[in-house]
Amino acid sequence: MGLKLYDLVGKDGLRYSPFGWRVRMSLLHKGLEAEWEPVNFTDKDKIAFSGQKRVPVLVDGESVVSDSWAIVNYLDEAYPDSPSLLGGAAAIPMMRAWNHYVDTIVHPAMAKIIVGDVFDNVDPIDMDYFRETREQIFGKTMEQCKEDGERHLPGLVPALLPARRQLEEYAFIGGDSPNFGDFCLFGPLQWARCSSPRKLLPEDHAVEQWRQRMLDLFDGHARQAPCCEAA
Repeated sequence: MGLKLYDLVGKDGLRYSPFGWRVRMSLLHKGLEAEWEPVNFTDKDKIAFSGQKRVPVLVDGESVVSDSWAIVNYLDEAYPDSPSLLGGAAAIPMMRAWNHYVDTIVHPAMAKIIVGDVFDNVDPIDMDYFRETREQIFGKTMEQCKEDGERHLPGLVPALLPARRQLEEYAFIGGDSPNFGDFCLFGPLQWARCSSPRKLLPEDHAVEQWRQRMLDLFDGHARQAPCCEAA
C-alpha cells in the first residue's frame, strides 16, 4: 500500500495549506510519492480515523501520523536510506527551535497580511466556517482583514530577519542544500503564493531570492502549482 496524504483543499482544487506544503516538499526531498486525499475545513469526519481534527495526515500502511513535525520525524525514521530531513538526532533540537520560530513569528505575521485573501480562495462549502473561526481569531471581519493586509505588510520584514541573515550567507537554510528548515519556512510563503496576489518582498531580498530557488526544486513542483501570485 502506497503513501496517502490527507491535505487541505480550497476553491477549484487549490492546495494552499502551509503545513501541507512542508510535508509535500519533505516527501519530494525523500524521493517519495504520496496520493493526495483532499480534505475540506468542514470535513472533519474524513480524518476522524487519525484521532484528531487537523491536516496534514500521512498514512503509510498501518502507520497514521498527524502534524507536520511528527510526519517529518516519521519520514526520517521510516526511510533512513533516503536523504535526511532533520540531519540526525543531534540536529533535531535546533530544527525544532526553527520550527517554533516559523510557527510563532513568521506564520502569524503572514496571516495578518493574507487571511482576507485566503478567505476568497477557500472552498465555497467552507466559507461560513472559515469566516466564523477567523473573525474570532482576528477580531474583525474578513473584509476588514483584507483591507488591513497592506498595513501589516511591513511587519513581515522583521519577522524574516533570522532567515534573511542565514540566507545572506548560505544558499539554503540547510546550508549548501535544503532540509526541513527550508521546507518549514517555505510553507507560509507558498501559502501566500497560492492564495494571495500581494507582492511580499522586493526582488533583491535574500528570502525572496531563496524562495525562487525553492520554487525551482524538484523540477519546479511548487512553481507549477496553481496560485494567485501576480505575474
